[in-house]
Amino acid sequence: MYTQGLNSNDSAPAAAEDAGKLARFQAKCDAEDKIEPNDWMPGAYRKTLVRQISQHAHSEIIGMQPEGNWITRAPSLRRKAGLLAKVQDEAGHGLYLYSAAETLGIAREEMYEQLLSGKAKYSSIFNYPTLSWADIGAIGWLVDGAAIMNQIPLCRCSYGPYARAMIRICKEESFHQRQGYEIMLTLCRGTAGQKEMAQDALNRWWWQSLMMFGPSDKDSIHSADSFRWKIKRFSNDDLRQRFIDATVPQGHYLGLTFPDPKLRFDAATGHWQHGEIDWSEFKRVLSGDGPMNQERMAHRRRTEADGAWVREAALAHAEKRRQRAAAARQAAE
Repeated sequence: MYTQGLNSNDSAPAAAEDAGKLARFQAKCDAEDKIEPNDWMPGAYRKTLVRQISQHAHSEIIGMQPEGNWITRAPSLRRKAGLLAKVQDEAGHGLYLYSAAETLGIAREEMYEQLLSGKAKYSSIFNYPTLSWADIGAIGWLVDGAAIMNQIPLCRCSYGPYARAMIRICKEESFHQRQGYEIMLTLCRGTAGQKEMAQDALNRWWWQSLMMFGPSDKDSIHSADSFRWKIKRFSNDDLRQRFIDATVPQGHYLGLTFPDPKLRFDAATGHWQHGEIDWSEFKRVLSGDGPMNQERMAHRRRTEADGAWVREAALAHAEKRRQRAAAARQAAE
C-alpha cells in the first residue's frame, strides 16, 4: 500500500559516494541500529525514504475522504463518534509522517505541492467510491487490515523517525480494523438486506485490498536496496499471503463468500491460494484514471484553498507574538 513508489525509476544517476562511509552505514543497518536524521546516509537511502514516507502521508490524507462523507450519515451516534475518531486519526497519521519526512531535508510545503500538483502518488485504493455504509465496514476490515500487515514491519525500519511514528500509527490502525470488522459483523447478523449489503462491499473491496501490497518484488528496481538497508523486511507477496491467510477465515465466520472462484485452501502449504490479480487495473488507477481520482484531488485542492485564511491568520498571530516578545526583551535590556 505504501511502497508503490519504490517501483518507480529514478531519472538522475546516483553520484559516487565515499566507500568507507557506505561500509559504516551498512554495518549500522546490519547491526539493527537506528539511522537518525543527523547521521550520514547514502543519497539513494534518503531519496527512497522521502518517496516512501511522503507517499504514505499523502495516502493517509487522501484516505480521509472516502469515509469523511459518511460521518453525518452513519446510522447511530455511536457510529458517528467512532468514524469521526477514525478520520481524526488518519489526519494525525499524515502529520506524523510529514514530520518524519521533513527530518530527511524535504520541506512540508514541497510535499503538499507535489500532492496538489498531481506529481506525487498515493495509494490507489482511495480512488474508489463508498456506495453504502457497509463500505465503511469493509474499508476498516480489509483496507486497514492490509495496512496493519504492511506497516507492522515498518516499526522496525532502520530509519528512526519513521519507525517511531509507525508504532503509534499501527496501534490506531488496529482499532480501525476492529471497528470495521464489528460493523461487518453487525450487518451480517442483521436482516437479509444488511447481509447482502455487506457481501456487496466485500465483492467490491476484496481485490483492491490485495492490490494494496503492490506488485511482486521481482518487478521492483528498488526492493533489493530496501531489504539491504532494512527499510523493508518482507516481500509484497509474503505480506499479501499473510493477509489472505488471516482474512479469509474471518470472512467465512461472517458467512460471506469471497469474489474469487480460485480461492482454495492448500493443505500441503497451509496457505490459501488465490486467483490472478488484475494489475492493469492497479496501474490504471495509480496513473490517475480511477473512478474517483479527479474528484479526490479536486476536493483536496478546494480544501487547501478554503483553509488559506486560517494559515494566514496563524502566521500573522505568530508574527505579532514574535514582535511582542522582541519588544519585551528590548525593554528589559
